[in-house]
Amino acid sequence: MSVARDPALPPDQVHPRVQRLFHFTTWADRLEPVDEFLSRLPSLDLRGKVSDANDPSLIALARLDCDWHGENARVFDALSHPSLQFQPAFVVGVTSMADFLQRCRQKPAGETWWLVFMGQHPQSLAGTWNGLGPILRKLDIRILYYAFDEASRTMPCFADLAPHLDVFIHDEDPLAAKAAALLKNGCLTLHRSWVANCLPFSVPFNENPEKKIIFLGSKLGLTPHRQRQVDFLQKKFKDSFRIFADHSVSVAERSTLRKYKVSLCPEGRKFATPAMAATHTDRPFWSGCMGLVPVSENSAAGGRLETLAHAGLILRYGHGNLQELGAACEQALELDNASRRRIYDHFNREETVGSVVADLIARHELRTSA
Repeated sequence: MSVARDPALPPDQVHPRVQRLFHFTTWADRLEPVDEFLSRLPSLDLRGKVSDANDPSLIALARLDCDWHGENARVFDALSHPSLQFQPAFVVGVTSMADFLQRCRQKPAGETWWLVFMGQHPQSLAGTWNGLGPILRKLDIRILYYAFDEASRTMPCFADLAPHLDVFIHDEDPLAAKAAALLKNGCLTLHRSWVANCLPFSVPFNENPEKKIIFLGSKLGLTPHRQRQVDFLQKKFKDSFRIFADHSVSVAERSTLRKYKVSLCPEGRKFATPAMAATHTDRPFWSGCMGLVPVSENSAAGGRLETLAHAGLILRYGHGNLQELGAACEQALELDNASRRRIYDHFNREETVGSVVADLIARHELRTSA
C-alpha cells in the first residue's frame, strides 16, 4: 500500500510513523480497546457514577455525558494522517492506570504512544502527577491534553500536570500567566475551540432540509439572556422555530437534526469571561458537520470565531442583539445549497477533534524527528 507523504516532511520520510493513543476517560473501568469499550457502553451501569442512584434525572444526565465521552474514544480510534499510521486505540481510567503503566513497559520500539486527556479529566489523577509525569517520560509515553473551560485557571492540578505535557490544546486565551510559564519548552500549544467530536462525513448532507431554526440550548443554560432570545425568535419565526432546551442534545440525536436548515448556537454559560471570548461551545462545530447552517452569538468583547465568521462559514450576531439575531437567522434560512455544502465540507474536513489532534501529533512528530 502506498502512503501519501506530507509535503512538510523531509524527502526521505516515506514510511508512516506508527502511533497508538490511550484515551483517559473517567467512564472507563478497565484498560481495553476502544471498540470493546464502545460495545459495552450502552449497558454500562451508571448508578455508581451519580450522587443519588435513585434519581432518574441524574442517571439521564450521566448517560448523556458518558455517551458524549464515548464519541471522543470513537474519534481517537479512527484518526488518520498522511504521514502517520495510527494503530487501534485503547481507553484507560482511574482504576486501570497501573495496568496501563505495565502495558507501557512492553511498548514496541517502533511505536509512539500517547496518553490523551480531555476537558478537566486530569484532575481525576490529582496528587499523582509529580510522580506519574516522570514515570511516563521514562517510559517514553507522550501526553496530549485537549482542555476546555479555562483549565489553566480552574483545574487545581494544572500546575503539577503542565511540566509533563507534550501537546496542549486550549480554548482559553491567554492562559493564566503563572500556569503557562510551567509548560516545558518543547510543549506544542494551540489555542482552539473544542470542536466536533464526530467522525467526518458520517452524516450525509441533506439537500432538502426543513426551512426551520433549531435552538441548541440546555435546561441548565436557559438563562434570562437566552430566554430573551428564545421569546424574540418564537414571536418572529413562529412555527419555523424549534427549541431544544430540555437537556443537551445526545450524540445519538445529533444526526436527526440534519432535517433542519439552521442551528442557533448561543453563548455558552462558561464563555462569558475575557479568556473565553474568542471561542465557543462545540455546538456550531458539530451542527456544521451535520449540514446545518450555524448561527453563532458573538462575545460581549467581540471576535468570537473570527476566522469562521469572516469566511462566511458561520453567521454571527452581536452579543444579545435581537435585531442582528433575527437578520442572521433570516439570512441562514435563505442560504442556497452550494453555500450550505461549502459549510458542511469545511466543518467535516477541518473542524473535528480527530483532524485537530492528528495534525498536532504530526507536527509534534516532525518537530521531534528533525
